[in-house]
Amino acid sequence: MGSIYRKPGFLRSLNQAWRGMIYTVRTQKHVQFHLFAGSAVLLLAWWSEVTRHEWLILILAIGSVIGAEVMNSAIETVVDMVQPNFHPLAGMAKDIAAGAVLVTAIQAVVIGFVVFLPPLLRFASKMF
Repeated sequence: MGSIYRKPGFLRSLNQAWRGMIYTVRTQKHVQFHLFAGSAVLLLAWWSEVTRHEWLILILAIGSVIGAEVMNSAIETVVDMVQPNFHPLAGMAKDIAAGAVLVTAIQAVVIGFVVFLPPLLRFASKMF
């Protein structure tokens, strides 16, 4: 007779999630880049004294890009496991997942322009 499956508790699930994030940050260059870029954006937000609502929008944009990149990494890992050899559909699945990251990254860049362009223009006008 087989053993009964028991759902892991909250702390175990949280530990597994952290393990996955640490693995992803250590192994995925794109995630590392997005973490660096997000940190730079937060420093620029601090320097330009954005409003509370702008902070929230920037944090949401950064989190969306990093979340999409993590999901992309998970999809690529599963595709590689299921189809280790080249297959057009496997490649398309990876491309579609990467496209989702691109959409969120473009959205984040547009948000960055909307938030940072006015303070940067004010700064430039004071300098010149």
